[in-house]
Amino acid sequence: MRSTNWLISASVAVFAMTGSPAMAQDAGAAATNDGDPSAIIVTARRLSERLQDVPASVSVLTAADLQTTGAERAQDFVQLTPGVTIVTGTAEAGDTQINIRGINGARDAESSVALVVDGILKTNTAQLNQQQGTLQQVEILKGPQGAIYGRNAAAGAIVVQTLKPGSEFEGAARASYGENNTFMGTAYVAGPLADNVGAVLSGYYSSTDGFFKNIYLNDSSTVDQKKDWSVDGRVMVGRDTATQLDIKARYGEFHGASLPFNAAFHLPGFAAVNPAFNENVNAHPFHFYNNIPATNDQTSFDVSAKLDQQLGGMKLVAWLLYSNVKQDLVADGTSADFGRYISAVDPAVDSSVNACFNSTAALTGFPVNQPAFIGQIPVPFLFAPANGSTFGPYSPTTCDGTQYQVRNQEDISGEIRLMSDHGGPLQWQVGAYYLHINRKVGVSLGADSGQGVIKQLYNPPTSVNPTSLLLADNFKTDVYAGFGSLEWKPSAQFRAGLALRYDIEDRKSASLVPTATDPFTGGPINPGQAFGPLTPKSARFEQFEPKITLNWEPSPNVNLYANWGIGFKSGGFNNQGSAALIDANFNQFINAGVTINDQYKKEWSSAWEAGIKGSMLDDHLTFDLAGYYTRVHDMQFFEFFVGSFGLLRVVSNIDLVDIKGAEANVTARLIRNWKVYGSLNVTDSKILKNSSRPYTVGNKSPYTADYTINLGTELDPDLTDTIKLVVRADYRITGPTWFHTVQNQTRPTLFSGLLPISALALPSSVGDANFAAARRDAFGVLNLRAGLKTDHFTITVFADNALDRKYIAEAIPAIEFGGSFISPGARRTIGVEIGAKF
Repeated sequence: MRSTNWLISASVAVFAMTGSPAMAQDAGAAATNDGDPSAIIVTARRLSERLQDVPASVSVLTAADLQTTGAERAQDFVQLTPGVTIVTGTAEAGDTQINIRGINGARDAESSVALVVDGILKTNTAQLNQQQGTLQQVEILKGPQGAIYGRNAAAGAIVVQTLKPGSEFEGAARASYGENNTFMGTAYVAGPLADNVGAVLSGYYSSTDGFFKNIYLNDSSTVDQKKDWSVDGRVMVGRDTATQLDIKARYGEFHGASLPFNAAFHLPGFAAVNPAFNENVNAHPFHFYNNIPATNDQTSFDVSAKLDQQLGGMKLVAWLLYSNVKQDLVADGTSADFGRYISAVDPAVDSSVNACFNSTAALTGFPVNQPAFIGQIPVPFLFAPANGSTFGPYSPTTCDGTQYQVRNQEDISGEIRLMSDHGGPLQWQVGAYYLHINRKVGVSLGADSGQGVIKQLYNPPTSVNPTSLLLADNFKTDVYAGFGSLEWKPSAQFRAGLALRYDIEDRKSASLVPTATDPFTGGPINPGQAFGPLTPKSARFEQFEPKITLNWEPSPNVNLYANWGIGFKSGGFNNQGSAALIDANFNQFINAGVTINDQYKKEWSSAWEAGIKGSMLDDHLTFDLAGYYTRVHDMQFFEFFVGSFGLLRVVSNIDLVDIKGAEANVTARLIRNWKVYGSLNVTDSKILKNSSRPYTVGNKSPYTADYTINLGTELDPDLTDTIKLVVRADYRITGPTWFHTVQNQTRPTLFSGLLPISALALPSSVGDANFAAARRDAFGVLNLRAGLKTDHFTITVFADNALDRKYIAEAIPAIEFGGSFISPGARRTIGVEIGAKF
């Protein structure tokens, strides 16, 4: 605690000479900068205005900043933004959770952060961390933005502008190469095609072998390799005329690994036998040895059309978007410790049982992560202490089984907006929005006979990969919304704004699970089927979302502001059978005290913010100070369960969470070619009520860092008349973070239930887990870039995570399993980058 306080105090002390990056202005915004050539023009409220005038906290990266930092996607933007953290790609490519000021996007639910690209709202959470063409500016807005930017903006919005074609041809290319065979290349061409018709074509490619090897398969096999590419096209007709049409298309693919997790146990009762049974997640040594090569494949396609029509003092803006994202993953299973695949009731799966016993015998003594060990037989050590096994998940044997997961989403959306387009004191907007989603989600667990994975949700007992558990549903959603806003500016010093939105989401769920039997237990393939057929479900979720903004500018360089708004995220359905599975395996067996429902509630929040922003010393020093308070109702939270059934992913609700905090950003330009910057965000959160796990009241909001600190500097002196030296350093400190509502607490586990009936015959309390060691410690990451730049060429050397700080990206506690599934953060990458433009 003392060292943490010292760190925060030291960071505050340097705010006088550090701050958030001073942003250069987009050249296209010069007409709206009120004569100030250094002003940053943003569209944070669907209006073009100076960043200084926006009555809210907004972080901006312009084209110059994007080039200097090498930022390409959300994980890069977040690293540079105070009060914002991200977990992405730990399970699969489309798995991205962004936390803004204590509000997190729950895995398997909708995002809490809207992604708006060139004025169009993207609708799939899998798109949050994708590369989105040739970036020109990125704005990160904090606090509820639904009234302004629409659906799934309860925590904030990421607003992206990409390159528009100009009156002359231009192009650029950039490529980098670094350690672990890490390559990135991007290029674009843009220019006129005919009178008032222009186009942009851009491409992106990246690949890496990853940082970690699969010890069991061979020395060259890795567990975090990836290849990612995309092509973006844009055609604009009638730019700078009364009628403008903007047509865009994007296609991308991702091919790589999935689930690069290890397990850390939190069982202090077992620690007397082996201290590794009670392990701190931050001290875990990562080793991977799963026998199933983990894969993750994703294809994404979207096409959109946007119309801007001047109507004499008004403007009509309308757009239509079609999106189709398909993704699946294959991976090893997690069930070996519970002996799911060591016996069968159906003789058709004897080959899987035999494969399990044979692989265990052949791998006896194989050096797996402590406290796991492989004995002569796959029977859990609780029942065969002399020659049984302790596996942990993802072992090199076939006894874990396999998993195949699918998440396919196709949607079509559109918006029409009529807005004022004049310089009067009253500005207004009014519009409507519609979205239709068709989503298929499935989790299939199967036995491993040593012959690989069949990529389909259900495989019969006679197959080489027979299914033992299936959760699969088709979800359909229709969204209707109406919205409007007023902006009143009676004087040069005072402005007030009111935005309103009303959302209706109709959701339907239909099971895709056939009537079938688990060949290992004889029960239904989906536990919910034990209580009758899985029937279609439907529900409606509605919310009124107002937002009020006020700001007073006593001088041109000072802005006092305040805002309040309601955030909303629709409820939805877990895979049918989830509630029955949890109740039977945990509540009835070990009295776990956890409540999961097949339908989870909507999330809504009330958020306040007040602050001051301004500049001093002829704009050589800029600052932005803000305080905020948010109360979240029915916060959606991702839960992960592991047991003899395999694994289960669900969304639960935390009834009431309070969040309050403060943020400071300062930038100082010491001399013409040298600036320093820094920021501090401190967030305090508290769970006030949680019906899902009542004993967690008083704990912190999950996935919320206690603080973030950004420090850095940028130098760009002229070496000659044509060559400039560019040096950039960014240091980001992320404070301690809990990833679950269960925190410094002791809870019963499946081992608590098994011990009294096992060969060890120990009291149930010996199997209880304590999760004090499941918190991620504070960590700092330093990124360095230095290079030479001319009008047409650049060469840069870079070191990402230059100090090779070893940290974990995420820890997912599986409470009733007695441990956490943890994934490592990115290690150091040193490389070189070259670029050219014409």
